[in-house]
Amino acid sequence: MGDISALRGTWNIVPTPFLPSGELDLASVSGLVSFVRATGVDGITILGVLGEAGRLGDAERSAVIDAVMAAAGSSIPVCVGVSHASTDRAIVFAREAEAAGAHSVMLAPPPLARATDAALRRHYLAVASAVSVPVVVQDHPASSGVQMTSDFLLALAAEAPACRVIKLEEEPTPPKTGRLVAGSPDVIVLGGLGGGMLLEELRRGSHGTMTGFGFPEVLVAVVTRWFAGDREGAAAVFDRFATLIRFENQALLNLPIRKLVYQRRGAIAHATLRAPGAAADPGTVEDLDDVLRRTGLDAHLAAGSVLPELLGPAVAVAR
Repeated sequence: MGDISALRGTWNIVPTPFLPSGELDLASVSGLVSFVRATGVDGITILGVLGEAGRLGDAERSAVIDAVMAAAGSSIPVCVGVSHASTDRAIVFAREAEAAGAHSVMLAPPPLARATDAALRRHYLAVASAVSVPVVVQDHPASSGVQMTSDFLLALAAEAPACRVIKLEEEPTPPKTGRLVAGSPDVIVLGGLGGGMLLEELRRGSHGTMTGFGFPEVLVAVVTRWFAGDREGAAAVFDRFATLIRFENQALLNLPIRKLVYQRRGAIAHATLRAPGAAADPGTVEDLDDVLRRTGLDAHLAAGSVLPELLGPAVAVAR
């Protein structure tokens, strides 16, 4: 199995770029990967829920994977979302990702009319046994409609070591983070949901975060400070940008906002969502401009990166 310990720190879930026509914008992938890598994240995740994976055909999935892996090379590990309602199709997706050079795969539970622990166990064990890379278990009931208890996740991790990484997004996340960490020293818990509860998750013992955010270096600075022992510094960075974290993580608007920020930062050419997704409305764009102004980030959009002095010494702390 691949190095599961690499699934710690800050992993950025990147959006899938599209042209205004709705077609894939593969020309933007190289710049997107370079941009995210430059923010200092520990890894990137593609084809997640907000990667609009459910709106891609199989050939398009393959094209995105190939383009990302070509751009990433050996410079940064890549986790590929392989969720599917069918176990057989999830296995095909996982094998494709592994063959392309993915470090790991991310798998949500299949939507079932009656999601018993036995059925979920069979699904995860089948996929995990089909590949030799880590399987990140995505616990996000809001998108999957499936509740997985702490006891189930701990039992799954004990039975299948490849499934020891939990991307925990069942709200409220801090209590369940604490239960999982207390339940097994071998389980790796990563937060998500835009980083909104990052500090509290870290305090309960999480090992980092795997989430999307328009300014990944902010989350990098928080996580880096925390694991360097500077908890007050981590909180100071988080509190400074908590308004933007809160604003971007609005239900139904998080992806339009994030893509717009990525476009303004030069990471992607267009902020297009594939239909029926829609761009942020004019009022939301005005609100974003106001939040960026208040946090001092508006001055750094044109430069394509947040200046190190904006985040302070956190970015220089060795992880």
